[in-house]
Amino acid sequence: MIEAVGLTKRYGAKTAVYNLSFQVRPGTVTGFLGPNGSGKSTTMRMILGLDAPTSGHATIAGRPYRRLPNAPRQVGALLDAKAVHGGRSARQHLLSLAQLSGIPAGRVDEVLKVVGLQDVAGRRSQGFSLGMGQRLGIAAALLGDPQVLLFDEPVNGLDPEGILWVRNLMKQLASEGRTVFVSSHLMSEMALTAEHLIVIGRGQLLANMSVKDFISANSADFARVRTPDSAPEQREKLTAALGEAGGQITPEPDGALRVTGLPLPRISDLAHAAEVRLWELSPHQASLEEAYMRMTQGAVDYRSTADARAGLQETPAGYAPQGPGPQGFPGGPGYPAGQPGMPGQVPAGMPGPGHPNPYAQAPGAVPGPGQPPPGPAQGHPYGAPASYAAPHPYGQQPAAPMPPAAPFAPPAAPADQPTPHHEEAR
Repeated sequence: MIEAVGLTKRYGAKTAVYNLSFQVRPGTVTGFLGPNGSGKSTTMRMILGLDAPTSGHATIAGRPYRRLPNAPRQVGALLDAKAVHGGRSARQHLLSLAQLSGIPAGRVDEVLKVVGLQDVAGRRSQGFSLGMGQRLGIAAALLGDPQVLLFDEPVNGLDPEGILWVRNLMKQLASEGRTVFVSSHLMSEMALTAEHLIVIGRGQLLANMSVKDFISANSADFARVRTPDSAPEQREKLTAALGEAGGQITPEPDGALRVTGLPLPRISDLAHAAEVRLWELSPHQASLEEAYMRMTQGAVDYRSTADARAGLQETPAGYAPQGPGPQGFPGGPGYPAGQPGMPGQVPAGMPGPGHPNPYAQAPGAVPGPGQPPPGPAQGHPYGAPASYAAPHPYGQQPAAPMPPAAPFAPPAAPADQPTPHHEEAR
């Protein structure tokens, strides 16, 4: 069993984990959830003695990790699958770990078969893919046949077959009475693998309960009801009947009704009493992902926002800008009358009235019909003007048609040279 009591870890002014207490019991797969930066990896490192807690303590089987006799034979862990010497083969890596822990060499080939790497056991690990590296890390965790196992993102980089294999492996290990502690961001996978959850946010404990209780406590179940689309009066009659019975009704975008506060049998009885025909009456239970998002929405440190450069991207053809543009730009004051603009593009270095156009191909040249003024180079992140020697961003301009060539004629014979009148000629 793993037990944490008042774990706190500070890095200077940053508190990564604060007063965290929980137990991970044997016989079940316990999921460890939390947003990025919530302190999950730090907690696992303190459990394994890699980081010293500022206060509190963590024990495995009643002892700190460092005081366990021959700890690799009792605890297996996967925290970083890349913690492998790239020049060693998979077998050499596992063999060195086995020799350090007094594990028989035959166990190396056994775990290689368990994780499916027996055919590439002689290859250097630096050529392994991300999924193969994860399998090698799991093999290292299983090497000592331990009773306590900790896995940090074990399915990262695995294909669907590998994810299914890890899920079944975790369940099998727990069924053998082992303590299995798994951290992951894949909510759908944790819902299928874990039986108990420990959820933290910003280093503090948010939940410590079974998966079923967690979903029930952090979600609002509802019934989805639909009446015939061709009879809106029945929808109104049902809405009134459900409202009088104490139900809360919310219209859905597709025309259905979301009903809370009433069980499904009661909704069916009310619809029958009101002589309303139902096309759909189905229960909706939130997923683990929905419950997790609702629980941790206030503990997320890293939130994405809209791309501030979205306005610099090229607008699809046919889009017309709304309102006049800025001074000197298409559609705005100071832009040459009748000059077509390029919607969504801001021409770099657009000349105003009376200024020469540096992009003109020849002095006095006038852009042809439909020819836009030069804009920023395509793909530049900030729309910087292109070099004068760069290719035209809109492609080569159509060349003027060449006049028909005259029929070939031989060169005329040279005329007789006049006789020079000077002394040397005489």
